[in-house]
Amino acid sequence: MPHRRALRNIIPSRLGAALTLAALIGLLSASAAQAAEEFTIRIKDHVFDPVELHVPADTKVKLFIVNEDPTPEEFESYDLNREKIVSGNATISVFIGPLDPGRYEYFGEFNMDTALGWIIAD
Repeated sequence: MPHRRALRNIIPSRLGAALTLAALIGLLSASAAQAAEEFTIRIKDHVFDPVELHVPADTKVKLFIVNEDPTPEEFESYDLNREKIVSGNATISVFIGPLDPGRYEYFGEFNMDTALGWIIAD
């Protein structure tokens, strides 16, 4: 049965190639995530600081959102298509970009009257 023997030789080599490709994609994704520039936005007394954060345009950015309040807040942006809850006294990370030059609004949905800010890509 030469046909079965041939299949036994082909399947492991294709499986190995597929696993190698998957591992490479994972490494490249991790490298891309690590290559992002990092910035921090703090929440204190239901206010974002800084209110305006300047980031480089056309660059992937990793935001650390640090909630110094004891109550949760939400980092939300229709412009950036992001929505993430930040527990009280906790930190989260959010990747954005690369962004075209411009002004992108974000807000805290739990305190919309005070928790407002803009990311400015320039």
